Amino acid sequence: MAVDNTRMRKYGMAVALLSASLLSQTPNDPKQEIAELRAIVKQLQQRIDDLEARVTPAKAEAPTPSVATSPLHGTTLNFLLDGYYGYNFNAPIGRANLLRAYDVTSNGFSLNQSAIVIENAPDLSKGKRFGARLDLQFGQASQSTQGNAANEPRPWIYRNVFQAYGTYIIPAGTGLTVDFGKWASSLGLEGNYTQDQMNYSRSYWFGFLPYYHMGLRANYKLNDRVGVNYWITNGTNQTEPFSGFRDQLFGLTLAPHKTINWTMNYYLGQEHPDAIFFANPGQPNLPQLQGLPFQPIPNSPTGRLHILDSYGTWAPSAKLTFALEADYVLQRLATNSPPAHTIGGAVYARYQLTPKFALAGRAEYFSDRGGLFSGATQALKESTLTSEYKFAPGFLIRGEWRRDFSNQPFFLTSRQGVLKKEQNTATLGVVLWFGQKEGAW
Repeated sequence: MAVDNTRMRKYGMAVALLSASLLSQTPNDPKQEIAELRAIVKQLQQRIDDLEARVTPAKAEAPTPSVATSPLHGTTLNFLLDGYYGYNFNAPIGRANLLRAYDVTSNGFSLNQSAIVIENAPDLSKGKRFGARLDLQFGQASQSTQGNAANEPRPWIYRNVFQAYGTYIIPAGTGLTVDFGKWASSLGLEGNYTQDQMNYSRSYWFGFLPYYHMGLRANYKLNDRVGVNYWITNGTNQTEPFSGFRDQLFGLTLAPHKTINWTMNYYLGQEHPDAIFFANPGQPNLPQLQGLPFQPIPNSPTGRLHILDSYGTWAPSAKLTFALEADYVLQRLATNSPPAHTIGGAVYARYQLTPKFALAGRAEYFSDRGGLFSGATQALKESTLTSEYKFAPGFLIRGEWRRDFSNQPFFLTSRQGVLKKEQNTATLGVVLWFGQKEGAW
């Protein structure tokens, strides 16, 4: 009982003395004396109850000492190795698999990607609102997805830094999550790390839509079913901007049922540079950026880029997953010039036959009018069948058969200048990853 022990002892002594005093007196009326004694004891008990009521809340409101948490608490260090052997039945010159973002070579062993991921995510359950992430990437995929000279003024500087951003959750409503830095684009269903995808190879749309952005992005969940996104970036696949225009994205995420997730995005950009950099300039006295000379482009084009992107997944059971993606992209060179555009999408299905074995399929259509993706106006299609065997957590092998085909002769063969309308490949991929990070990378 939470009471003042000193005061309790004093009240006890008072009760004892009073009782002794009453008993020592000559009894006149025993019933009257007992009644008086009971009244006194009742008064004293009331005083004790009042004291308890004052003391107990004060102790209950005493602050609980907080436990200090190290800023590095919760940091995960993670590693990935992704390699493959691919065979192209066209036996193309240079062993090049056209229109591939990751499995770009054939008829040999290849290192698709090796990566190091360091992450310290926010944790509101521990009162931690900030975090950071760094992804370092090496291998063929780095050349494909990072530092394209058509987008980056100085592509070699950031090529191996796939992601580097900080996060802060602003205490507004349900929490406004803000990231600043370089991050992987979430335009399109597929992502960077192979173990998180249904297939081993990537789709046309993954290879065409942006890989990354540099800038600021914000996410706010209105409730458990609806979220909104906003980005402002330097551009598509641009760590450094090459013009004064800042691209923007407006997005909506929906989860109408626990088995369904849907994302809708609208991206507005301007992907035309206003300056050109020279490795070996033909004229002296040009302005320089860290020793690299450049020259402004007079009357640089300002045509806009518009991307409408929508995709969703449905998992009717723990073993079966379906996915769908639809995209429309329009781009102009000048403000009033005729547009080039692409339209199409992909469908996916994956079934987990046993805890270790799964099958997945993908079918895709890509109408490339104006050659924004392939450099030629054509209708592209591809179908892919992938089998997966997971030996242990963090270790899987995927075998894949893929057929690419077009309505135009486009794919390389063993004879220079001779093209075919199709390209068939067989691939065996090995993926190993380990670290403390949980869930998708």
